[in-house]
Amino acid sequence: MEETIELQQIFTILKKRIKLIIGTAVAVLAIAAFISFVILTPIYESSTQLLVNKEIEEEQFNTQDIQTNLQLIETYSLIIKSPAILDIVAERLNDEYTVSQLNEKISVNSVEQSQVIDIKVQDKSPNVAATIANETAKVFQEEIVELMSVDNVKILSQAELSENPTPVKPNPKLNMAIGLVLGAMLGIGIAFLLEYLDTTVKNEKDVEDLLDLPVLGGISTITEDEMKKTELHVERRRRGKVSV
Repeated sequence: MEETIELQQIFTILKKRIKLIIGTAVAVLAIAAFISFVILTPIYESSTQLLVNKEIEEEQFNTQDIQTNLQLIETYSLIIKSPAILDIVAERLNDEYTVSQLNEKISVNSVEQSQVIDIKVQDKSPNVAATIANETAKVFQEEIVELMSVDNVKILSQAELSENPTPVKPNPKLNMAIGLVLGAMLGIGIAFLLEYLDTTVKNEKDVEDLLDLPVLGGISTITEDEMKKTELHVERRRRGKVSV
């Protein structure tokens, strides 16, 4: 006999196991909050911007110069994270970080169709992140003159340390929301699993589904109080105290 689950049965199962589902969702939510606030280390981000632009002399404007600068941005992005730059940055930071460590902390992005390069640095210390970002921009501006014999890079904005820096990760609210959804899904899955593994016969419908036969009658359940009342009633009738 092919087993099918009707929509009404689904709601019945969910209603029956609602405490389990809610409990599982709350438990996973609490775990996500604990991991986000206690276990994971907050990471802060600082950024500085570089402007790639050749100085215009005698108010002459050449669009070809702008196009050349745009093409150089990709090359500059690679040079910023190269050992030629990061070796000097590491030295100025008293060799507290290796080139590999700095490379992992630094990300370089160019704003599409613009001459601006963003240097972003992530670290568990907001002060360190700002220091690395500013030092990297400064070293690159100095060294690019010798590396490519050009002087078309200016620091547009420096990384500044705010009074109350906010970490970029982890995101506790997002993690908790994901934990709540996953917990609810897990609870629903467990509810259906328990229902599937429960093979006990509870009512007439279970008998009909199991045997594929109609139920002709049933035996009602008698409580202990009802049993005592029945025995007392029978005893009184036996003694003739209750008329038939």
